[in-house]
Amino acid sequence: MLRLILVDDEELARERVKGFLGTIPDVEVVGEAEDGAAAIEVIAKQAPDLILLDVQMPGGDGFHVLHSLEDPPHVIFATAYDEYAIKAFEVEAIDYLLKPFSQERLAGAIDRVRQRIEAGETRADSAALARVLAPPQGWAKQIPVHSARRILILPVDKILWFEVESRLVYAHVDGRSYMTNFTLRELEARLDPEVFFRAHKSRLVNLAKVREIARWFGGRYRLVMEDSESSEVELSRVQARELRVRLGW
Repeated sequence: MLRLILVDDEELARERVKGFLGTIPDVEVVGEAEDGAAAIEVIAKQAPDLILLDVQMPGGDGFHVLHSLEDPPHVIFATAYDEYAIKAFEVEAIDYLLKPFSQERLAGAIDRVRQRIEAGETRADSAALARVLAPPQGWAKQIPVHSARRILILPVDKILWFEVESRLVYAHVDGRSYMTNFTLRELEARLDPEVFFRAHKSRLVNLAKVREIARWFGGRYRLVMEDSESSEVELSRVQARELRVRLGW
């Protein structure tokens, strides 16, 4: 018997789904809730095998409900909004039912639950839930730098690379370099990792500004930058292997 809790803020929707579930063998509705707080309480009390969970509702959305549970059960999301689908599958949801769904669609989702239970597969992923609920991280678009007594704001897409020199980090722009107040590690945390690449322990390079990967002596490489001087940045052996995998050269 599959023990299920139904969570939806609309009573008519719950009644409709319970009618569907009544036609599916070996499914028992052991509780229901109309908001997030009630859902957390009844799930903790009943310890169901499965939650059929709405996303948008009072008292916390479905993702917050799962995140509040010590041991989340299997989950099927049921919602009128398709924009949550990617998040749902990131947290190991078994299915995502877009309202209004049919009895056959629900039955298929229940079958997938049984298959996952029989296979001993994991329930909702708590770590993924934390990632989904974290506020979106926006990568820095500008970096403050020092020029004499002035503080300039440089667009990051104008910076070719950052480099450690005498324990200070400098931003290199075409023909000039500017001191920053950041470490390379701090810059890595602020900048888009798809764009800025740690070419060397002391250099962080804007890959969008690389013109060429040039062979150097001893089987090593240098990055030739897109500036008026065709500046070259050393690429360490370890990072050369990583960049090769990333770019597929």
